[in-house]
Amino acid sequence: MAKTKKQTNGASLGFEATLWAAADKLRSNMDAAEYKHVVLGLIFLKYISDSFEELHKELREELEADPEDVDEYIAKNVFWVQKQARWSFIQANAKLPNIGSLIDDAMDSIEKDNKSLKGVLPKNYSRYQHELSDKLGELIDLIGTIGLGDKENRSKDILGRVYEYFLTMFASAEGKNGGQFFTPRCIVALIVEMLSPFKNSRVFDPACGSGGFFVQSERFIESHAGQVGDISVFGQESNATTWRLAKMNLAIRGIGANLGPRDGDSFLNDLHPTLKADFVMANPPFNMKDWGQPQLQNDVRWKYGLPPANNANFAWVQHFLAHLAPHGLAGFVLANGSMSSNTSGEGEIRKAMVNDDLVDCMISLPGQLFYSTQIPVCLWFLARNKADSKFRARTGETLFIDARKLGSMVDRTHKEFSDEDIALIKDTYHAWRGDEGVEKTYEDIKGFCFSAKREEIENQNYILTPGRYVGAEDIEEDDEDFDDKMKRLTAKLKEQVAQSEELSKEIFKNLKVLGYGN
Repeated sequence: MAKTKKQTNGASLGFEATLWAAADKLRSNMDAAEYKHVVLGLIFLKYISDSFEELHKELREELEADPEDVDEYIAKNVFWVQKQARWSFIQANAKLPNIGSLIDDAMDSIEKDNKSLKGVLPKNYSRYQHELSDKLGELIDLIGTIGLGDKENRSKDILGRVYEYFLTMFASAEGKNGGQFFTPRCIVALIVEMLSPFKNSRVFDPACGSGGFFVQSERFIESHAGQVGDISVFGQESNATTWRLAKMNLAIRGIGANLGPRDGDSFLNDLHPTLKADFVMANPPFNMKDWGQPQLQNDVRWKYGLPPANNANFAWVQHFLAHLAPHGLAGFVLANGSMSSNTSGEGEIRKAMVNDDLVDCMISLPGQLFYSTQIPVCLWFLARNKADSKFRARTGETLFIDARKLGSMVDRTHKEFSDEDIALIKDTYHAWRGDEGVEKTYEDIKGFCFSAKREEIENQNYILTPGRYVGAEDIEEDDEDFDDKMKRLTAKLKEQVAQSEELSKEIFKNLKVLGYGN
């Protein structure tokens, strides 16, 4: 398969990198996991203050409007901000020794005046100030240079870009722990493009992290002649800090979401017990141990078998299925072992799911796509009803895609799919599935994709690793005689060695001129 190098789907779009470099320089010795709350909280405060100030100015110019009437702001979906919480006040006092306390008071007042933000905003700036000293004031001045919340910048999604870029960089800085709140954008984009959520659908992520799947789903809807709010968003997150990140991430984009009244464990405390979603998208923790199996032995979700106590992979899969509507689709990330493990009953669960015709597509991914792990992972796509009239009837069929050769390195340790990579995978799936308006005709390609019947999966003992089905890529035949080839290559090597020797002589000659040679 031809690989492209163009990388256009990441969060870096220009000025963000400069902003990050400046902000990171002010971090001093503070841990990245702590510092992200300092920075992202201030970015959020700047955004809602800018939005408020713009509407406040418009209302002052209207004869019959009251710029101090809270209802005016509620009607326009703008957060109400009191004077002492506005960015102009914060920046004017940035160099005061009590600026940390002033920011905490600002966050408190915003939460009191806006119920949807209750318990969401960071309020430890007095402690942060002690650790950062005068650098907190410098950080405020830095963030103050960006126009974040006015109409022009909102239309360009400036804050969303900054917030997303900073999430990416903090995830990279935190390494393994970064995976708790962030899924690489190219993976999120691929899953959303594959599933193609439609207007008025319900989207659910029970391990939602900072809310990346919701943001990308809204983008998808907007790019297909829809608008923000055309889908209903439901999520759950077990980590309280990450839950707050998600609430802020969605609020700054105007995305209304039901993430529950608080953080919560999806297995032990399902906050959406009756929800049946049209789409489930998720990147749950890989191979999670101690997930609560002893307390859930007879749970109704384990239709295909009791998941092992020391690995939650198939607990997550069956949790997703329990929340799928009759025509629902699910796309999610799991560790590679989920495709082939036969320990502790996992093989039997996978077999039961295949026999119930739930597995629509399996994709193996290259390594180094994630900040939390360097090991390769895979994507699962499930369909409640493969005879759904919206697509081709594909009962008893499963598509396998081996995408391990796609993607390009974006830095020393991380790889990313390009837009072209995503389009290749998505178009292959949609052509196979029979999506309306897709011009591409599906065909098996050795080494890349294969459409398997259930009997073929049974012959592989229900192992779902794509490499078993797609086979090896065809290699161009080499017609050159071996002896001729060796003579040609040997002659070329001699030529290159001679060139190297000449180059070395020239280097030493120049060094001698500079006084460094004998």
